[in-house]
Amino acid sequence: MRGVVMYGAGDVRVEDRPRPTIVEPTDAILKLAASCVCGSDLWPYRGLDAVNEPTPMGHEYCGVVEEVGSAVTNVKVGDFVVGSFFASDNTCEICLSGYQTACIHRQPGAASGGQSEYLRVPLADGTLVATPGMPDADLIPSLLAASDVLGTGWFAAKAAEVGPGKTVAVVGDGAVGLLGIMAAKQLGAERIIAMSRHASRQALALEFGATDIVTERGDEGVAKVKELTGGLGAHSTLEAVGTQESMMQAIRATRPGGHVGFVGVLHGVDIPGGEFFMSHVHIHGGPAPVRNYLPDLIDRIMKREINPGRVFDLDVSIEDAAEAYKAMDERRAIKALLRF
Repeated sequence: MRGVVMYGAGDVRVEDRPRPTIVEPTDAILKLAASCVCGSDLWPYRGLDAVNEPTPMGHEYCGVVEEVGSAVTNVKVGDFVVGSFFASDNTCEICLSGYQTACIHRQPGAASGGQSEYLRVPLADGTLVATPGMPDADLIPSLLAASDVLGTGWFAAKAAEVGPGKTVAVVGDGAVGLLGIMAAKQLGAERIIAMSRHASRQALALEFGATDIVTERGDEGVAKVKELTGGLGAHSTLEAVGTQESMMQAIRATRPGGHVGFVGVLHGVDIPGGEFFMSHVHIHGGPAPVRNYLPDLIDRIMKREINPGRVFDLDVSIEDAAEAYKAMDERRAIKALLRF
């Protein structure tokens, strides 16, 4: 099968790789319907995360079950399924509390190698959710988005306590930030402030439900949010980048008693203790428990209530994966879909 492998910063190749096989009785093998490049894949691509050996890439996936282990009972061969980037049993006490990415049997990166034609998924019963029947082809991008960026944006909104009557600010205009806007709209936010400098992303933010666009960043961006909220700041702020500047912008744009939901993978973030202590801002986030939201998100997609697949603005063959990475790195694309 063909698959994407990263050899080092800026070095992405498409190679023939072994087709995965059942290893544990709880495994499933999927034939993927499509794949994609994630914003988090850009950290190693840019040399900010070490790549010590050739690494199969990709962790977002949906497709048809080709084979199951002897212990798998919740999904069957022929099912179209969506799963999370962490494998979880979905039965432990932590999973049942809604935090499957902290499952006591979790396997982080268990679905690594998702930018390929076939994928082995461990703990299939707890990780995969079947759609009600085979989805129409035009729904594939949206179902693929549900496996990470939509579920992650949804968690950011839930962690930030988004709800009816709330004013929400969103820091980050990548796929996660944009789908955080969609989540905030679906959860009933009254006002949604998108922080973006890019016209195409601003247009998509408005389509997804943003009511205001702020182009300023850092302290200037904070000042603009305060100006739009009577000097108070947002009730809820979604942080979808993971840098020092973005985290401080999120905290400072939030009113006392408000909530920050952070889902950007943190790199070099150091929150000053004194400022945080005096802020009265709640902070919650981390690796999104996408599995917790999949049944609801799949239902909304299958009913065509939401169309998160709109974040894919570049659609290429997997053979052109290197160009897909480059386009996202240079911000010429929001998110790249890879076809087989």
